[in-house]
Amino acid sequence: MPDSRSKLSGVFVPMVTPFRNDEILYTGIRQNIEKWNTTGLRGYFVLGTNGEYKSLSVKERFRVLDTVVRYSAKDKVIMAGCGAESTRETLDLVREAAYRGASMASLLMPSFFAKSIDEDVMVRFITEVADQAPIPVVLYNNPAVAAGVTITYNVLQRVKDHPHVMGIKDSSRDTYKENLKAASDTFFVLAGSANYFLDLLENGGTGGVLSLANVFPDACVSLYRAFNEGRKDEARRINETLVALNKAVSGTFGVAGVKAAMDLAGFVGGTPRRPLKELTETQKESLRNTLKELGFIK
Repeated sequence: MPDSRSKLSGVFVPMVTPFRNDEILYTGIRQNIEKWNTTGLRGYFVLGTNGEYKSLSVKERFRVLDTVVRYSAKDKVIMAGCGAESTRETLDLVREAAYRGASMASLLMPSFFAKSIDEDVMVRFITEVADQAPIPVVLYNNPAVAAGVTITYNVLQRVKDHPHVMGIKDSSRDTYKENLKAASDTFFVLAGSANYFLDLLENGGTGGVLSLANVFPDACVSLYRAFNEGRKDEARRINETLVALNKAVSGTFGVAGVKAAMDLAGFVGGTPRRPLKELTETQKESLRNTLKELGFIK
């Protein structure tokens, strides 16, 4: 089991899954990883929201994970999204992800029967998975994609001391400040958005899983390093830029915007999988102009 604080600190990229004509571009995944390997990113969060994992078959998910494991640099931590609607299937996914080389498993809460997913159900789900998981689990709080199911501090109080529950990626502006109270030397809190990444670091968080890192990994890492090295004014300046970028990219256009920005920045973004729409030519031009104005593309 990872025992170093560095395992869950720094910037992780929540990798997109590039598509063309609804087929996964595995060569695109490889090309992106080979570029990210040269950056200061701490690791890769594969099969998450930006990865559109709900739109992938289980077979496709593990082929994507295999690609990431194969081409990832040895110093990068690989976290795989494994949340499912049942405890049993979640455990199956966690075990398979571990077998294929993931070093951590991310757990989005079950949400199909959202009205029945109360705190007791979440605690039982987390505890039973963590008890049997061969790798550490990292909780994933994202009510926007989980039918409003929210991991609250009350839940964290009951699971944060479990030896296999390593931390939480909080993608909710409404809960991250409260959930930071759970942070300790053994439980780590990561920002799920660039919008409050710096604020989270200033209040006890250890890193971020930032969609913007798909496009501008160096800028995201620069903010983290500036903060960590005590260059607070520089961190704030970088933060202002990142917040503006985040608003222009994922804040306005979602996953499709992240993918379009990746294409503009020299990565392989591709299109979302249907039924999601790619950006229109007008939207792409608007995004291109914004990135030029901010000085991130020529």
